[in-house]
Amino acid sequence: MTLPVLFGANVDPSHADPAAPLRAAERVDRAGLDLITIQDHPYRPAHYDTWTLLTYLAARTSRVAFVPTVANLPLRPPAVLAKSAASLDVLTGGRLRLGLGAGAFWDQIVAMGGPRRTGIDQVHALSESIDVIRALWSDAPSVRVTGRFYQVDGLEPGPRPGPGLQIWLGANGPRMLELVGTKADGWQPSLLHLDLDRLGPASARVDAAARRAGRDPGSIRKVYNIAGVVGPESEQPFRGSPAQWVDQLVRLAHDHGMNGFVFWPESDYDRQVDRFAAEVVPATRAALP
Repeated sequence: MTLPVLFGANVDPSHADPAAPLRAAERVDRAGLDLITIQDHPYRPAHYDTWTLLTYLAARTSRVAFVPTVANLPLRPPAVLAKSAASLDVLTGGRLRLGLGAGAFWDQIVAMGGPRRTGIDQVHALSESIDVIRALWSDAPSVRVTGRFYQVDGLEPGPRPGPGLQIWLGANGPRMLELVGTKADGWQPSLLHLDLDRLGPASARVDAAARRAGRDPGSIRKVYNIAGVVGPESEQPFRGSPAQWVDQLVRLAHDHGMNGFVFWPESDYDRQVDRFAAEVVPATRAALP
């Protein structure tokens, strides 16, 4: 299976300028990009609550899909998250993808009342959360999931989301990458945390896990978050001309199977989003099969 390549831009959840996220989302929507991603760090005082913000932005836009990058599982119980995601998916006509993460910044999570998890516990908790969420998106009359970290017993699902609501994991470590290939619909690595030298082996690990699970690796959405600048020619990756960006994105698609790219402009947000949408995205689409 070959998935169509998606393109998006990140929207900063900062409330320093209360209206800035809406202006950014409207610009991305007008530019014709496919996705808007929003970080989820509930403990940061400078940020809006991500779920509230993406719901508000979805109501004020018309076509772009939204992805929390990634929903903070330790602070968002999976049964409630499943209900929230299904509700927003139905209300927006299918414009949500559920990015999900095991958690980070554990001191801040604990300070906000969440659990502290380390090592394999993070993987097991994330895996159990997927089971809970999928059960609550099913058409079963009631569901029961018994896990070490999460349990539901006799809970009635609803509303039923559309088929486009997928679970995309933010994952870097070997066990998390295995979980992507085994259970998830998509993968959201970031250049900041998984550079170009490590992206290829990580993608191969996801593919190998998918094959062992009897899944087609080509069915997994792989979205690379890229911070950079579209500008003059440069020897630095993702800080060059539109032609350089196109060449780099095409190579990521061909060499590592990446089929989605989200731009995180490092300056001059409006102009950068417009240039990315007008000068990079169409040329990249034309260069790919």
